Amino acid sequence: MTENAQQQPTAPHTELPTQYAPADVEGPLYERWVERGYFEADAKSDKPAYTIVIPPPNVTGSLHLGHAFQHTLMDALTRRKRMQGHEALWLPGMDHAGIATQNVVERELGKEGKSRHDLGREAFVERVWQWKDEYGGRILGQMRRLGDGVDWTRERFTMDEGLSQAVQTIFKRLFDDELIYRAERIINWCPRCLTAISDIEVEYQDDDGELVSIKYGEGDDTLVVATTRAETMLGDTAVAVHPDDERYRHLIGKRIKLPLTDRSIPVVADAHVDPEFGTGAVKVTPAHDPNDFAIGQRHGLESLTVMDERGVITVHGPFEGLDRFEARSAIVAALRAEGRIVAEKRPYVHSVGHCSRCKTTLEPRLSMQWWVKVGPLAQAAGDAVRDGRVRIHPADMSKRYFDWVDNMHDWCISRQLWWGHRIPVWYGPDGEVVCVGPDEEPPTGEGWTQDPDVLDTWFSSGLWPFSTLGWPEQTPDLKKFYSTDVLLTGHDIIFFWVARMMMFGLYAMDGEVPFKTIALTGLVRDQFGKKMSKSSGTAVDPLDWMDTYGSDAVRFTLARGANPGTDVPIGEDWVQASRNFANKIWNATRFALMNGATVDGPLPDASAMSATDRWILSRLNKTVAQVDAFYEDFQFAKLSDALFHFAWDEVFDWYVELSKTTFQAGGEPAEVSKRVLGEVLDVTLKLLHPVVPFVTETLWTTLTGGESVVVADWPQDSGFRDDAAEREIETLQSVITEVRRFRADQGLQPGQRVPARLALDGTALAPHEAAIRQLLRLQPEGEDFTATATLPVAGAEVALDLSGTIDVAAERKRLAKDLAAAEKEKSQATAKLGNEAFLAKAPDNVVEKIRGRLAKAEDDITRIRAQLDRLPQQ
Repeated sequence: MTENAQQQPTAPHTELPTQYAPADVEGPLYERWVERGYFEADAKSDKPAYTIVIPPPNVTGSLHLGHAFQHTLMDALTRRKRMQGHEALWLPGMDHAGIATQNVVERELGKEGKSRHDLGREAFVERVWQWKDEYGGRILGQMRRLGDGVDWTRERFTMDEGLSQAVQTIFKRLFDDELIYRAERIINWCPRCLTAISDIEVEYQDDDGELVSIKYGEGDDTLVVATTRAETMLGDTAVAVHPDDERYRHLIGKRIKLPLTDRSIPVVADAHVDPEFGTGAVKVTPAHDPNDFAIGQRHGLESLTVMDERGVITVHGPFEGLDRFEARSAIVAALRAEGRIVAEKRPYVHSVGHCSRCKTTLEPRLSMQWWVKVGPLAQAAGDAVRDGRVRIHPADMSKRYFDWVDNMHDWCISRQLWWGHRIPVWYGPDGEVVCVGPDEEPPTGEGWTQDPDVLDTWFSSGLWPFSTLGWPEQTPDLKKFYSTDVLLTGHDIIFFWVARMMMFGLYAMDGEVPFKTIALTGLVRDQFGKKMSKSSGTAVDPLDWMDTYGSDAVRFTLARGANPGTDVPIGEDWVQASRNFANKIWNATRFALMNGATVDGPLPDASAMSATDRWILSRLNKTVAQVDAFYEDFQFAKLSDALFHFAWDEVFDWYVELSKTTFQAGGEPAEVSKRVLGEVLDVTLKLLHPVVPFVTETLWTTLTGGESVVVADWPQDSGFRDDAAEREIETLQSVITEVRRFRADQGLQPGQRVPARLALDGTALAPHEAAIRQLLRLQPEGEDFTATATLPVAGAEVALDLSGTIDVAAERKRLAKDLAAAEKEKSQATAKLGNEAFLAKAPDNVVEKIRGRLAKAEDDITRIRAQLDRLPQQ
């Protein structure tokens, strides 16, 4: 099985408490692992490297179920590779979370009646650092609660000195390669946070708005446009129609009057316009809409900004100074007064972007920003997947990846914040623009100023796989642990973080990929598959579940739901079931220890083993092979399910129970089974350890006397198979299961003893008579034995004397009543399904439900008749 079982030191078994108490075990155990350095990776080691960098949580964040889910899977991967002999590095750290962190500190200042402008930039940034040192990083302690086996000696922060140097270095290189530029473009603007924000920080939701149709122009030169943002009409510089739209061909090239203003605007022909949508004519506001901006670029239109950074109208006297939403109502009223409103629809539900941090409605805004020219970078990111250097798992997610990188727009990387990496560009008094690298001195003198903006948080986190390993320095860590092996992350950020890491990694590391595999997970949902939310009361704090059921239970529940790329439903009942599984492992190991299970010495030769011993070892090796295959394919749900059923069903419910007779009989067979049971538990606990680390560590060290299962050898499939023993025990299981079912059908209590005669001679069951009798509570037949029920099973015969155990007449009466009810149900269902008029009108789900009732009734009739046939004749 494994050499470790023979080599590991042993010690007298410590008696386990009668019950497992996770709260008493988990905290001290984790600190012991950290103190002993089990999670620390050695860059000088000659072991093969295995690297995962943690998706850095926000410094403002706390552990939610999504974190717990992904961290459980990353921890399982890393723990297994460590046990397999790899130099495993799981590198932790945090993201400075520019806008989120700045908002938190600004709220704190607000309680003091101050704003960041009262402090000034330098003092405000110092205040943020103070907040980070005092309150930030709460999630790191919560990761310890979960059992994250990360190398805390390598913890990084996106604003620490090394990562800041990496940010400045790559900015300088991209700038020098003309892949970073400054230009006016449309961006997502938050009027409350007063900054551009990234696409991933936009939350779309359906809002009740209004759709108004407005008549532009006069007389024959009129057309109608519809808009949900009437206030932006003040910035219209054209109306666009499709070039092939016959309705408007006579207007193309003409100028028409823009209502409420003294301006006229051209009618332009643009293929972007859908002639089938609405009136087929659209207003063009290049400074306040990304599609309109593109039309404006194609037709050389002027871009008029009509709102300031706070969403206040800045033009046209009657509306100047109004908030954008106040202006919307006022402009519609003014248009209505002029007879310009053709139609109004309220409420008009449509999708609107909101700031994920403050929930303010965002405003598309033309703004001077810094941009990354993503064309060549995105091409390289796509090629790395196409040519197989990077594998996306599951493979069907590749299409979404290509759809994104093959159609990526240039990336806005500047933010109008104070907390973050300052853009390393200085402007001179005569229009000079100088980008400064980390080893260069910025220009000084009168009139020189640094760009006030900071970089998008995703810019620094895009460097994470190599900046955390010491880049741009050629460190031993970088040499040993780059490329990383697996990026495990949610499919929801494949477009943002994943693509950026791919672009930057390939660029900075001369074409070497940042990770070999992108393993995409789904999102955690409630037990009904719906999104968890605080407002609906379905959000769950995983720490509450850990307090109640233990971290292992939470981890096992999450892993057992983790099918690649698909969402994970989770409910408290499932966590409770996982806690029961941990208790089952505990109790079974405790039983084994009390009965002398051992890992001392080599396994006995197969010839000395019983069929039961050979069966469980054969099943054990198949399980090892199966679990390994599932790990390589990131099938966490399947490997967890395989381990659950092997441990609970085969080891605890069958092998342990079957071994009890052997242990009671004593002698050499008992000694062999004790060694086999020890081996099975040793390997099973190791297989379970990456997913449920705490209970397995406690049990394994107690069972084996070994130092820690964290650094034990991962089990290997020895190749031992015994199909004949498996068939024999499967036959035994079928006999026991069938007789148990019959006993239950007759209303016998599980512990109730029944006289029985077993005819097993000449069958594979003959050696198992003692086990059959013990597990089925069958006592030997006496002189007055009468076979009142005979069960032919698996070529053998089990005769039972039920005369003294049940009231046959009462049982027949009960079953006859149940049979009549089942037959009535069958008759009613059959009649409905035979009624053509009913079938024509009934919904499909109703018809399907009746078919299910018919099938159940037929099964019940068959079962009850079989029970009646087995009862003694009166």
